[in-house]
Amino acid sequence: MDSINHSEYRVKGTVAISDFKSFEDFGASKKKLEKELEDTREKLGDLQDTLYAHGKYAVLVCLQGMDTAGKDSLIREVFKDFNARGVVVHSFKVPTELEKNHDYLWRHYIALPARGKFGVFNRTHYENVLVTRVHPEYILGENLPDVNTKEDINEAFWDRRFEQINAFEKTIAQNGTLIYKFFLNVSKEEQKNRLLRRLDKPNKRWKFSPGDLKERKLWDMYMKCYQEVLNRTSFDHAPWYAIPADNKPAARLLVASILLNELKQYNDIKEPELDADLKERLQEFKDQLQNE
Repeated sequence: MDSINHSEYRVKGTVAISDFKSFEDFGASKKKLEKELEDTREKLGDLQDTLYAHGKYAVLVCLQGMDTAGKDSLIREVFKDFNARGVVVHSFKVPTELEKNHDYLWRHYIALPARGKFGVFNRTHYENVLVTRVHPEYILGENLPDVNTKEDINEAFWDRRFEQINAFEKTIAQNGTLIYKFFLNVSKEEQKNRLLRRLDKPNKRWKFSPGDLKERKLWDMYMKCYQEVLNRTSFDHAPWYAIPADNKPAARLLVASILLNELKQYNDIKEPELDADLKERLQEFKDQLQNE
């Protein structure tokens, strides 16, 4: 959709979450938004095929947002036209015992996409400065040598963790991973409505947990942590985009169109050229097949 100004949603400088929109419709109907998404994701799928053949870049898509922000359905709809071999989705839950026996970034390193592929992180390494900051007691389970009590988890600890995350992203960006991070900004009122719908619909109730309501009570604390994440970790090599998420069709279209627009800037992503000898023999190969 030509009317979308992608730069409006990119996080630059110091920002306040309260200044971000949570609803957008681009002046279009749901049907129009869905049609635009179909066209955009088809182009994205074609671009991924070229990315795969080119084989020099990987793309990492990071999705963060409060519960009910629409991460799962966005992944389903945006990447629907991708070749299955071209995209890998990882949903990061509570760390396993194996994962806790490594540093907190280990499980994210080993899930990174190979060159030529898209990787989607449904919740990301940022959980380690979001959930754990709201619930610092979780850090104790990491069995870190310099953390024995919650009092050891001070501002210097969080500063170091932000430095580590920024270094992680800078390293992979310098080695060919294109990083795009999306904060799905759902309003507290819309989250309430979506939680109620989960309770009302029998086929959605399995998604509900009483813990959702406990976390909802910590909304303001989460928003403070998200704001710090956006302000401390949005860079040209790994930008954040604040996506209005109350209207799911518009949010999906916006993410897809940002990805397409950004990736089209890489003029070097193209199918590899055939060597001269092979080009000269194309007709020979055709003739062999036709004369079988």
